[in-house]
Amino acid sequence: MDATKNLVNNDFSDIMMNRHSYRKFKTDVKISREEISEMLEEATTAPSACNLQSWHFVVCDNEEGKEKAHSVMMPFNYAQTDTSSAVIFVLGDTQSHYKYRDVWNKACENGQITPEMRDKVFKTFLPLYEHADRSFLEKDATIDGSMIAMQLLLIARAHGYEANPMSGYDFAKVAPTFGLDGDRYIPVTAVAIGKPDGEFTKSVRYSVDDVTDFM
Repeated sequence: MDATKNLVNNDFSDIMMNRHSYRKFKTDVKISREEISEMLEEATTAPSACNLQSWHFVVCDNEEGKEKAHSVMMPFNYAQTDTSSAVIFVLGDTQSHYKYRDVWNKACENGQITPEMRDKVFKTFLPLYEHADRSFLEKDATIDGSMIAMQLLLIARAHGYEANPMSGYDFAKVAPTFGLDGDRYIPVTAVAIGKPDGEFTKSVRYSVDDVTDFM
């Protein structure tokens, strides 16, 4: 992958500090599936617990997909859902550990780790997930999904777009609406991406002193 193929902004300070959540997008802007796939591939460089990569994406970028996205949204999220170029649902995969051996075997085959290191992972991290309860798996997948969602917001800006994260939707309807296994996949957030139409609402942030304890 050419990491800079579609980047129009590589200024990290600008990407992060000037990121805002727009609630309306230009409806005539189309983002190719090739570029969406590039953004998702770039987003998957995000960290994850034990490299489980417990995430899954549903991309709604055509009329049928956007109608399904609209059907699970709360009304205050209709505008960004309906006008965006794409809505990407980020879900956590609570069964990612089932394919965990594939990742580490490949790393071993590539010479990135030794067979001894791989086997140590299989004897430590893998049993932790194989014997974990549902709550543990959901929390882990939610953290992974949150990591990659934030990365996706920044990558969208680097590609010249703006993005709005949304959690105002019926979580119970997401998996069945998109034909997914509701026991396996849990909704984390949805990200509307496109070219902004209008201004953003500037938010007020708490002082770091108000939200930080130094020990």
